[in-house]
Amino acid sequence: MIATAGTVRPRGPGDPGGPGEPPPDIGRPVASAAVYILDERLRPVPPGGRGELYLGGPGVARGYLGRPGLTAERFVPDPFGGEPGGRLYRTGDLARFLPDGRIAFLGRTDAQIKLRGNRVEPGEIEAALVRHPAVGQAHVSVRDDGPGGGRRLVAHLAPGAGADVPSPTDLRRHLERELPKFMVPAAYVRVDRMPLKPNGKIDAGALPPPAEPSERATREPPATDTERVVAGIWAEVLDLPDVGVRDNFFDLGGHSMLVHRVRDRLAEALGHAPPLLDLFRHPTVRSLAGRIDGGERAGDAFRPDMPAAGDRRAGRARLGAVRARRNRPDGRDGTEGTR
Repeated sequence: MIATAGTVRPRGPGDPGGPGEPPPDIGRPVASAAVYILDERLRPVPPGGRGELYLGGPGVARGYLGRPGLTAERFVPDPFGGEPGGRLYRTGDLARFLPDGRIAFLGRTDAQIKLRGNRVEPGEIEAALVRHPAVGQAHVSVRDDGPGGGRRLVAHLAPGAGADVPSPTDLRRHLERELPKFMVPAAYVRVDRMPLKPNGKIDAGALPPPAEPSERATREPPATDTERVVAGIWAEVLDLPDVGVRDNFFDLGGHSMLVHRVRDRLAEALGHAPPLLDLFRHPTVRSLAGRIDGGERAGDAFRPDMPAAGDRRAGRARLGAVRARRNRPDGRDGTEGTR
């Protein structure tokens, strides 16, 4: 059955290529075919939305010969056509309609993974990564070596011709313009070239693991009381030996679920905590500590909507009590009985 058609441009001598290259589009529906992009409940997705590609029309077969189970899975009743017994074929392709009517291929449903309650398509992340001009190839997988043994997305990247892979921060900003936050990898690993199997596919088992914390560059230690509190909480939550003031929480493997834990620990340590959004806007120890203190550190930019002075004084008083309690041999802070 021919349901879509389009022009595929031949690759020229200087064009990039390889396993990480974005796939060509699927083309446009032909006149005799019914082409739908539907959600899990067989409802059309909004224009430009992401869903599974279904094909209908006179060319759809009745099923697979001698395979009733697979037929029932792939051939479903057509809720849109008026023909009795009409069926749609589930392609298993994830796709979306482009503004000009072409259909963009986003990956396969059988390659989807579930991470922290969200469905994630690694191929869609890989396609977004190689749209960065400095990235030639990309491979995204889920690993169980995140903070505290948690699952995390890891991207392996090979640079494009004459380029070098950008920093994790630059890559994350690039992806956040195209993808929801839960689809942005927590770790990025540079490789000179992707290891391949004999069939030409990427050999995921031969890719190196993300660098251990000890392999990171020398870190600048905290310089203020608040920086020490924030760095200590990050190290505890991320299961790291130490954290520098310019380390990015998300580059270290942090994610949205751990942000909530950090905020709870800040509330325990300081008696109050910044708004949750600030933990995303200020992802380094120095930036977040400056936001909490209401000041500004050299080289870090802060938003003008700082906490009220009373909140800052209460936080500093709480911090002083924590320090005093740690320094006293009996563990008390000398404030018992006070209000």
